[in-house]
Amino acid sequence: MANPLKIGVVGASGRMGRMVVGIISGSGDCELAGATEAPGSEHLGADAGTLAGVGENGVIVTDDTAAMFAGVDAVVDFTVPAATMAHAQIAAEAGCALVAGTTGLEAAHRDALEAASASVPVVWAPNMSAGVNLLFAVTQQVARALGEEFDIEIVEMHHRHKVDAPSGTALGLGQAAAAGRGVDFDTVKVLSREGITGERTPGKIGFAALRGGDVVGEHSVVFAGAGERIELSHRATDRAIFARGAVRAALWTAGKPAGLYTMNDVLGLTD
Repeated sequence: MANPLKIGVVGASGRMGRMVVGIISGSGDCELAGATEAPGSEHLGADAGTLAGVGENGVIVTDDTAAMFAGVDAVVDFTVPAATMAHAQIAAEAGCALVAGTTGLEAAHRDALEAASASVPVVWAPNMSAGVNLLFAVTQQVARALGEEFDIEIVEMHHRHKVDAPSGTALGLGQAAAAGRGVDFDTVKVLSREGITGERTPGKIGFAALRGGDVVGEHSVVFAGAGERIELSHRATDRAIFARGAVRAALWTAGKPAGLYTMNDVLGLTD
């Protein structure tokens, strides 16, 4: 790449925003070209590098999102669903790529990403980790090979501060399993159980969400059959894996046509 890719970060003072700023600062392929926070944030006016703990870099955190989007090649977004929906529209208007790692997206939020992808490259994934995205692929493959005699249960655990459940990654694993079996995810998912629920219905995909401590993220897909059980697991011990994946995705968007992409595309896992 002749010139470093100019990347902007929204939610730059957040836990993931700071991580992304740090990863960009250590890369020779890209540069931090903008950083924003929500109006009223106590971090407005701060130096983004100082906030990230990588030293002053002269990029000041502002709340002028439109101006920031207009001056960069790609934006990385780990914020909240409503903000990501607004950022998708701004990205389309500004003509810059958007990499969204926001979880908890509902249909309206995903529709906004899809609408923006008609104009610019948009990469969205419930988890930006390379390892987790390999787990998605393997889960789909195993589900395709095993019939309904194997029950599928997805167990995840995250830190006490996580606000959505099941996690976006857990839902993504469920969707991968459903795709492997050729069934509609929404008709087979069982997101929670309570009380006298009766016997387990064959073909359903169950979820359990655990919250506590400072767990970065743990996910297991259990295929439970008669006399045997297969478990596929991923454990994250450092949030930097998500930031690295997002920056990798941002770099990948350079020169790509408009479209809605996933980390499978970024990692070359798409058929």
